[in-house]
Amino acid sequence: MTEPLVISEKITIPAAEISWTAVRASGPGGQNVNKVSSKIEVRFDLEGTRALPEGAKARLRAIARSRIDAEGRVVVLSQLTRDRQRNLEDARAKLALLIEKALVAPATRKPTRTPRRAVRNRLDEKRRNAERKLGRAIPRD
Repeated sequence: MTEPLVISEKITIPAAEISWTAVRASGPGGQNVNKVSSKIEVRFDLEGTRALPEGAKARLRAIARSRIDAEGRVVVLSQLTRDRQRNLEDARAKLALLIEKALVAPATRKPTRTPRRAVRNRLDEKRRNAERKLGRAIPRD
């Protein structure tokens, strides 16, 4: 079992909610790739966690929607190096980054109006362009 994943001072994901498995990596690597399981799959139980507020869970569901499996767990993969321990650290860092992004609530937009001066300037510019184009017209008899 792994140790808890510390996200911030207030949020720590318990070790019981994170599981990992080592599998054989894909791609080049010669004979080593056929005998060593260095690719890491880290799974985080998103649906069962009580460490995250509901808003953060919803945002994480949206951010990681392509990484969620049928049981509602977030799956993070790492096969960056040929070392299992470094891949585990990398996958845990990726998971922590996803959770950090989900913890930040988007700022609410305050509706604003276009200033009168901007509207007036736009209409004046429109009128000047129209007059300029009328001046280019061929005079009729």
